[in-house]
Amino acid sequence: MAAADPGLSTTRNLLNQKVFVTMSSADWEPRFTDNRLGLLQWAIVAVFLFLLSGFWRLQILHPDYYHRLAEQNYLKNLPIAAPRGRILDRNNRVLVDNYPSFSIIGQWDYRDRLKQHLPAIAQGFGMDPDELGSRVSSAELRSPYAPIVLRENATRENIAFLESHRREFPELDLISVPRRLYLPDGFGAHLLGYVGEISENDLDRPEWALLRPGALVGKFGLERQYDDILRGKDGARRVVVDNLGREAAVLDEQLPTAGTDLHLTIDADLQAVAEAGFQGDQGALVALDPRTGAVLALVSRPSFDPNQFAQGISHEQWANLINDSNHPLLNRAIQAQLAPGSVYKVLMATAALEAGTLDTGTTYYCPGSAAFYGRSFKCWQAGGHGRVEVHRALVQSCDVFFYNVGKELGIERMAEYSAHFGLGRQTGIDLPNEEEGTLPSPAWKEKMFRQKWYAGETISVAIGQGALTMTPLQVAYSVGGIASGGNFARPRLLLPKPAGNPNNVSLPVERVQVPLSDATVAIVTDALYGVVNEGGGTGVRAKVVGLDIGGKTGSAQVASNAVARAARGSEEDLRDNAWFVAVAPRRNPEIAVAVLYQSGEHGYLAAPLARDVIKAYFDKQRGIQVQPRFAQQTETPPKVATAPPPNPLEG
Repeated sequence: MAAADPGLSTTRNLLNQKVFVTMSSADWEPRFTDNRLGLLQWAIVAVFLFLLSGFWRLQILHPDYYHRLAEQNYLKNLPIAAPRGRILDRNNRVLVDNYPSFSIIGQWDYRDRLKQHLPAIAQGFGMDPDELGSRVSSAELRSPYAPIVLRENATRENIAFLESHRREFPELDLISVPRRLYLPDGFGAHLLGYVGEISENDLDRPEWALLRPGALVGKFGLERQYDDILRGKDGARRVVVDNLGREAAVLDEQLPTAGTDLHLTIDADLQAVAEAGFQGDQGALVALDPRTGAVLALVSRPSFDPNQFAQGISHEQWANLINDSNHPLLNRAIQAQLAPGSVYKVLMATAALEAGTLDTGTTYYCPGSAAFYGRSFKCWQAGGHGRVEVHRALVQSCDVFFYNVGKELGIERMAEYSAHFGLGRQTGIDLPNEEEGTLPSPAWKEKMFRQKWYAGETISVAIGQGALTMTPLQVAYSVGGIASGGNFARPRLLLPKPAGNPNNVSLPVERVQVPLSDATVAIVTDALYGVVNEGGGTGVRAKVVGLDIGGKTGSAQVASNAVARAARGSEEDLRDNAWFVAVAPRRNPEIAVAVLYQSGEHGYLAAPLARDVIKAYFDKQRGIQVQPRFAQQTETPPKVATAPPPNPLEG
């Protein structure tokens, strides 16, 4: 047997080792693959369970919630603002109208994204980021799920920014909003009022609790008084949008309900004449029909531009208004509580005649002053009026005569009759924030100051001075009622409901009848006629040939003589206020006009304003065209612009 080859043996050993290694590797590899396959199987089971739980949440647990989230990807809810009702005069001429504007809103469904983008949005719209953030926070608290008004009266630049950044800011939308359009130069501003964005304090009012932040509401004048009628009810629509947020289709729409129009007793022609008369002066004028209480004109000067509020008044503009020493926001016609001066003598004469302490035979001597209770009281005419009776005392406005009338009548009866004539209380006109004036009496002084009444105070009150104050509206109401034989009709600004217009609101005619004898009315109204038409009358500037006009002048101090002398030449506000009240015709008048001319010093200077309004009233009845004396007169009366402010999307 041959010997074994060493090389062959080595080769076999290597082969055996190779087979061993190969077999060992084969034995281990299948075991590693089975483990990984098991892990993969468990992972598949976990993913399946995760998908199953998601399906459970989507389809069974919260289907409505996730359906709404899905709709946000292609649906948007957009409000449709209701136009406010127009305001028209008695001849259906438009005094307040609407014009289209645009507002930019933020969608509540995108509120998280909106908050994140607020700094960039504020910069793009040129707004204060803090103010914008405050709007969003307020809306989130007050009106969840409703769109948030971010910018009113959007400019072309605002709209261009929005359109060019739709992809970055899908939470923003543009909506059309009707805006108020008022007549220029503050025409009827204190009467008509203005609208503004609802404030935090406003939202706490019960009548506005359901409104959303950013809503426009009446803030002043008739806009405030009849806001619930003028405002209407907003609508809404649901639209489909594309991936850029642009509207592609309308799914459903709820149309808004427009506000109701208001038809006023105001005559725009008379209002224009009254406003033209003041020009740059301070004061007020009220013209009304004493038979029904219909207010024909109501003016307060200085005025303001309500269009500033409709367009969104700036902080600077608002600060200028409230800090103005002339108080342009004060409605002097119903809020200026001032001593009426000698116009109060009309009420004094009426009260004394009715009480029996005065008759046509009663005379008093006026040497230019008289002493009462140890004090000397002067008459406005230094040389005096001599011996006068009631007719001449009213015609020439003798102070000494009425000092004696007041002493005989006494403060208690003066206050009683004055209260019957409408003093010391609101007249009830349908305007907000009417003042009551002051009707002094012993009871009033005790209540207000815990002091007793002094007899000398009665003498001052008898000529319309002292603590007595009245508003221009009260002056027209009281003198008009006396000239009407004791028929006092509540002042009102809404016409009776026209036939065929059931949607218009109206106020009924309300009257208070104060018993006055025909003799008293005849004596007083004849004297009023003498004031305007007789020689020596203080109101001759109100005379119009062919018209039966009666009136009474008045000058009332705003400071004592000593104070006025000390400040003479430096304090214009201490000059006497001028009053004039007129009725036409003298008995059962169709129109009564009260004029307050602040710092006018003499009542006869206020008479021409009343004359112009009365003449315009009767000229219209005769078919004569009324021409207010505007400095730059172009058209009568002023009309709402035929073209509204430009549409930001045009041009």
